[in-house]
Amino acid sequence: MNEAAISMNPGTRRRVGARAGSTRRKAVRRAVRGRFGFVFQILTGGAAIALGILLWQYVASHGTHFYLDFENVPTPRDVGSALLGALQTPDFYADVGISVLRIAGSFGIAAILGVAIGVAIGRFRWFRWAFMPYIEIVRPIPAITWIPLAILIWPTTEESILFITFLGAFFPIVLNTIQGVEATPSALINAARTLGAKEWNVLFSVVLPSALPSITSGAAIGMGVSWFSLVAGEMIGGRAGIGYYTWNAYQLIQYSNIVVGMITIGLLSTLSTRLIYLMRYPLLRWQRA
Repeated sequence: MNEAAISMNPGTRRRVGARAGSTRRKAVRRAVRGRFGFVFQILTGGAAIALGILLWQYVASHGTHFYLDFENVPTPRDVGSALLGALQTPDFYADVGISVLRIAGSFGIAAILGVAIGVAIGRFRWFRWAFMPYIEIVRPIPAITWIPLAILIWPTTEESILFITFLGAFFPIVLNTIQGVEATPSALINAARTLGAKEWNVLFSVVLPSALPSITSGAAIGMGVSWFSLVAGEMIGGRAGIGYYTWNAYQLIQYSNIVVGMITIGLLSTLSTRLIYLMRYPLLRWQRA
């Protein structure tokens, strides 16, 4: 009798109905986000970029001077005109292509050596004792400070630029590989050995797959650092490349072209980092499963 009275209570019915309505609304919102979430992401990002461009237009066109001086900063319209002009010249594409080739070669070597050395340090104690002191001493040295010594060591300027770019990517990959290898669950290794797996099989079937998320994260970080190192090397000692293009625009007082070079560097770095994440997506299918 009491239960029937409670179930018929108008206050209880309202609370139950409110909870059911709230649950339905949450389910609808989740469904909408799942189906159209990328649209909202694009709209939000586009609005943020548009707001930044409007702010840039205002401070540049009004020559705002409040601690920072924007009097000589080109407006978005000037940069857009300079970009259209650059896209119509073969020299701009040549500079971009040279920088991309330098990144591809030096980053590829850094990835191969970085993963190999990182796995060896993380897996073998004697290797760690021998090589970790060198890495800890050399790693904090900024890549740009290697430029004078690199010019003295390597026979050509091109090879010194590749070496500087290599250093920028090498250390993040090594350190993240070490962390990934050391974080491999010992239970998985012991299970593989119990099933008769040799050290070589354990390395390629257990350790490397387990460390792959850390390795790819290190590669993404290394890609950004390598672009920074490449541009610094091209600015100081290069005769071609997008870094040289940007520095040459500064020497010729072509402020709009400076921003064109900066935007190009940012886009190239973003695309190359995104490529790493796209490449790791099929490799980590086991993790999503």
